[in-house]
This record gives sequence, structure tokens and C-alpha cells, in this order.
Amino acid sequence: MRLKELLDYDDIVIQCHDNPDADAIASGFGVYQYLKQQGKTVRFVYGGRFEITKSNLVLMITELQIPVEHVDALKAPKLLVTVDCQYGEGNVTRFEAEEIAVIDHHQVSGRLPALSEVRSNLGSCSTLVKELLEKEDIDINEDRRLATALYYGLLTDTNNFTEVSHPLDKDLRDDVLYERSLITRFRNANLSLEELEIAGTALINYHYDETYRYAVVVAEPCDPNILGMISDLVLEVDAVDTCLVYSVQAFGVKISVRSCVKEVKANELAKFITKGIGSGGGHLEKAGGFIQVELLQSLYGSFCKKREEVSEEEFCLGISEFLKWRMTDYFDDIEIIHAKDYIPQVDTMERYRKKKIALGYVEADKVLPAGTRICIRTLEGDLDVEIHENLYIMIGIQGEVYPIEKAKFQRGYQRLEEDYIFDGEYEPVIKNNVNGRNVSLVPYARSCMVKGDTYIHAKQLDHRIKIFTAWDAEKYMLGEEEDYLAVREDDAHDVYIIDRDIFHKTYEKAQ
Repeated sequence: MRLKELLDYDDIVIQCHDNPDADAIASGFGVYQYLKQQGKTVRFVYGGRFEITKSNLVLMITELQIPVEHVDALKAPKLLVTVDCQYGEGNVTRFEAEEIAVIDHHQVSGRLPALSEVRSNLGSCSTLVKELLEKEDIDINEDRRLATALYYGLLTDTNNFTEVSHPLDKDLRDDVLYERSLITRFRNANLSLEELEIAGTALINYHYDETYRYAVVVAEPCDPNILGMISDLVLEVDAVDTCLVYSVQAFGVKISVRSCVKEVKANELAKFITKGIGSGGGHLEKAGGFIQVELLQSLYGSFCKKREEVSEEEFCLGISEFLKWRMTDYFDDIEIIHAKDYIPQVDTMERYRKKKIALGYVEADKVLPAGTRICIRTLEGDLDVEIHENLYIMIGIQGEVYPIEKAKFQRGYQRLEEDYIFDGEYEPVIKNNVNGRNVSLVPYARSCMVKGDTYIHAKQLDHRIKIFTAWDAEKYMLGEEEDYLAVREDDAHDVYIIDRDIFHKTYEKAQ
């Protein structure tokens, strides 16, 4: 997506997530400045229960004259642009609009509108906005306020640049002409004395599970950004691999999740904790979420009694016990498989044959040059692979994608004469990990069908499984209950997950 595509609309509202951080404010400000310069009627807002009170953010908004507004309601604009978040997420107040656009750098959490630009490999949304502005021939260094805002957004979202790895993040860090004195003031106004006491008290009172190396920490009601700061500190402890920091608010429970091991994705853990009772998401290493007390009481009443029926101490204790139980349940109820070392017990699995249906395939090196690192976004997780001349990418009946070696493709599939036609709602893409761009596979796709009979062994899951495939030893595919664990009959190390909704559409029991 290009920013100039937003110029087709006149009544525009830019929205960042509730309880906005510096990156959300900075990136929203960048889009606001562009639209304002183009003569558009535009507002910059955020929703939620609380206005910004964190001292460094108040100082940032004041000194850089950022016109961000807190709103409880909003008249439906022609276009609503969510920045540093995705429309419909749990941490974004839902406002109606005629059209929606998304600019974000988090993992994709659902279906995106046609107007969207999401680069989950970037360290900050500020980086993405800088690049989008440059594509419209806007030099951010000509606006020192904007340059300072975007620099600070990246600094805060990458833990003082310690998590910067992408070249575009490095460009923002190194090339921007920011107001050094203001950045110093912002950094030295990050905590109030009250917040310092909250953080100190929280760090003293922690629960640690030695078996699974996780910590659960409770903090008094505070700005959600303080929870993130506490989480970062807890994760620096050598004995802690994952942590959950939470705060019981008047309206629910705010959580912050961190992970420093590849076996646990923080965003997945946050979603697990909040499943059915709220919402969660974020990055692989850093995530957050929110729990609605009413839903928690409805589903887990044995832990969480009604607030008016018990003391506040007993109410908070119940929530603490629930979160500790949920964390342990996450680790108890999961199996981790490393495909390269896995010996499948095929005698406990059913034998299935692939149905004779037309599929798509793409020769990867015709899309991007050999040697390019790409992300293949499957339904069960992202796989990072390097393009080579023998890499093919299959496109399934619902647009799902997965890698396959050329030799295996030639053994198992026959090419068809007819053109490949994709009739799904969202076309399959791969992500170029070098520049973060999504590349559609449809223009490169050809049709194919199973040659002869292709067999797998599979069984339906009764527990959660994480598979580190032969393709990617750093990221796992997640299988939920009722999904299928599959092993190709001709390759015992080709172990993967098939989504429950797709399995019976593509496979049938072998006689």
C-alpha cells in the first residue's frame, strides 16, 4: 500500500491503539502530517478508558505538538486508518467507518483490509511510516518534530535499540536528524516516583516455577507500559525463560508477556492465556493482552468470584491462582517435536490418500532471486526459508501455502495445462525478509494435481503440539486439538500440521 492511496478520501481519522505508547503516537503523527500537508481533513485519536498520563508521553506530545485526542465516541469517517495496530484487535477500541486501512508492524492477527501495509519484521511502526513517507518523496529530516518523534518511537519499541536488526530500522536509527536534548528529556521522564515504587514492589513479590522456568508477577494498577518495563526486567533474570506480569484494574486484568526461548512465542502464549476470556497478541518475544473479568468469572468461577461477594484481597488472589494455573497448563498440555530427529509411530496413525483436486504451485526462484530469505505464512505458523533453485511453494484449496522440494513435487504431482485460478478471498503471499514486502504468488502460480497416489499417515490431535519442521528449526507450527499431525509416507522427517478445516477437503482414508 502507498500513502497516496489514502488521498482518495477526504474525511479521515487516524487511530492508534488504546493506552498508546511512543511508537503508536509517533507513527500516527507521521501519517497525520502527510495527510495534513496534502490538504486533507484529518484527526488523530485513540480510545479506551484512560487518557495518556505517562510522564514521558505527555512530555513528548507537548514538546512535539502532536495533536492526538482521546475520544469515547466517533462519528463514522469515510476512512479510518489504524496505525501500530490492526482493526478489530482487543487493544483497539472499535469505531465504525466506511472504509478501513491498516499500517502496522505486529504479527497479522486476522484478515486485513485491501488498504493495508503490515511489516512484522520491523522493530517499530515508526520505521514503516518513515519508509512510506520516503516513497512519497517526503524527507522526514525536513520536519525536526516528526524526525524526533519517529526516532523516539523506534528507540522505545526496540528496548533502546538493543533489538534492532532490520536494515530499515538501522537507517532510522542512524540517519534521522532528531532533537538530542528532547530525546534525553523523554528518556529521563520515563518513570514517576509512584511508578518506581510500583515496579519495585512488583519485583519483590513474584512467583517462580522451577520446572518450566517461568515467573508470574503482580503489579498494582498502573500504566500498561510499566507492565512491559517490569516484564523486560524479569526476563533478564538468568533462571527465567518466560514471564507474565499482570495488573488487576477496575475494568479487567491487563497482562504483559515476555519470552526469550524459541519454544515459546510470546504472542501465542498471550493468546492462550486470554482465550475465551479476552484478547492477546504482539511480537514473538513481547506481547500483551487483556482479560475481561465477567468472562473469567463465567468460565472459571472456581478461581474468580464476583467482586462484590468477596474481599478485594480474595478477589485478587483468585486471579493470581488462575494465571499461575493457566501458565502451568500451557506447558503441561503441549508436546514439542523436532522433525529432523522425530521417529513417528505410524502404527498408531491412519493412512490417508490425497484427493485428486487441482492445486497451485510456484517455482520460488521465479518470484525472488535464489538466496533471498523469505517467510512463508502458513495457517499454523510462519516458516523462514531461503529460496533456492529446487524450492517450490504449493498453494492449497483455501490459499494455504507450504514449501516442497522440486524432486518431491515431481514424484508426487503432475503439471496441468489449464491456468491456475485463485478464487479465494485473500490471495497467498510470501514475505521478503530483506525488505519486509509481501509478494503475491498468484501471478507466478501454475496448476497441478496429485500424480498417482500420494499417501500420508495422520492422526487427530487431542492435545497441543509444536513442530519445528525440517524447513525451519527456529519457528514452530502450532497444532491445536482436533487439528491433524501428518507424516509423509515417503519421508518420515516431513512432519507437519494440517488444519482441521482443510484436512478432510484434501485427504481421504486409504483402503
